[in-house]
Amino acid sequence: MVGVYDLCARVQNGFRARLGRIAVPETKLNLAVSRVLYNQGFVSSVTRGTHLGPDESYVPTTNLNVAERRLWLSLKYYQDSPVLRKMRCISKPSRKINCDANQFRTLAAGQAWSIVKGVNPGEIIIVSTTRGVMEIQDAVRHGIGGNLLARAN
Repeated sequence: MVGVYDLCARVQNGFRARLGRIAVPETKLNLAVSRVLYNQGFVSSVTRGTHLGPDESYVPTTNLNVAERRLWLSLKYYQDSPVLRKMRCISKPSRKINCDANQFRTLAAGQAWSIVKGVNPGEIIIVSTTRGVMEIQDAVRHGIGGNLLARAN
């Protein structure tokens, strides 16, 4: 769960600083959340690399190089303005928010549930389910519940 906070902070700080690329630690959770951001059009590419930069060719992650492996996210801008304006975590380690499929449907329809506001137009909620990390609309389509991770707009 700590990886989600770090990823949210790095992405948001990268957009605020107008960076072209940012590096985040290479973990399965960061890769899955980055894939959702890429599929939704918030970042232009996700590549693997080291702390020095993206790899030119494939380099497998081993126990010897795991500490220096990074995911490089190419940030997207439209008319010199960041595509992603805000990214923040919903669940906290002290307060994990789990929902079932009906509660996901309520949130996806734009209505509030419990302490979580509904999804606004142009906004996504990233959720962790038994089928992996996905956007809330995909979880509603599959009819599954899970843990709310982050929201981005």
